[in-house]
Amino acid sequence: MRLCGMGEQGQYLRDGRADAALTHRPFDSLAGFGTEDLLTEEQVVVLPAGHPLAARTSLSLAEVSDVPGLPMARWPNPDGSYPPGPGPEIHDQSQLAQTIALGRALAVICESARAWLWSGHVAVPLVDATQVTTVLAWPPHSRSRALAGLVRTATRL
Repeated sequence: MRLCGMGEQGQYLRDGRADAALTHRPFDSLAGFGTEDLLTEEQVVVLPAGHPLAARTSLSLAEVSDVPGLPMARWPNPDGSYPPGPGPEIHDQSQLAQTIALGRALAVICESARAWLWSGHVAVPLVDATQVTTVLAWPPHSRSRALAGLVRTATRL
């Protein structure tokens, strides 16, 4: 098992550092890999607990795309650059959590991320965000029995 940053999974599979990886459709490129869908879920916006939008029962992407004083956190592109925008450049989940709790950013993420939220965060469902599917991916040329067992077990669970 190897931990990596956002969007690095494909490169790990391509260069042999990993035999399998958990990726997320539609964000990660799965071209050229064998894949098995594991879980599809909705997205939420994570806000600082004291923010007025945190009291809402649901929001739209339009409502969170330009919140005064609370920009969208920015994850790196596959080439390491960052998309343009006023939000802070985020490198990992811990940095994201701290930045949101400090009231410096918001983030749109998978609903399952509620598991790592602190009391300083609130997750509000997004009514119009694309669903995200967690996918197990592997190089298509792999003939590993261990990998085949992992795929069978993951899909069964």
